[in-house]
Amino acid sequence: MDINATLIGQALGFLVLVWFTWKFIWPPLLGAIEERQKKIADGLAAADRGQKDLEQAKNKASEIVREARDKAVQVVDQAHKRSGELIDEAKHTAVAEGERLVTAARAEVVTEAGRARDGLRREVATLALTGAERLLGREVDSRVHADLLEQLAAEIERA
Repeated sequence: MDINATLIGQALGFLVLVWFTWKFIWPPLLGAIEERQKKIADGLAAADRGQKDLEQAKNKASEIVREARDKAVQVVDQAHKRSGELIDEAKHTAVAEGERLVTAARAEVVTEAGRARDGLRREVATLALTGAERLLGREVDSRVHADLLEQLAAEIERA
């Protein structure tokens, strides 16, 4: 009988140990395990969110760099266009200034030619009067013969 009483005593002790473990040890142990699982799951979710955020930040940075490059290309194109416009404007201004100078020079040449003709006309009239005085042997008055001198000047101009 000793074996039976011992076996029953051990079975009762084992049942008390299982009940005690089930009642007082198992719930905090499961709570700690569940809390640890929750922390691990939250950590993995945060890592996934971090990866997604990092990928979005990389995409946004790439987009900003691309936009900056496009903007730089536009600025360079505008600068080239503006420099071409300035060169064309300078060429047109230079051509206009050259034409103005040529026109002014032509007008000055015409004016100087008119002055030279007038001067030559006076000299020819003086020479004609001097020649007429020598031929006639007397003095010719230029105020008295003004009409005759005008006619002579007109004929010289035509020739």
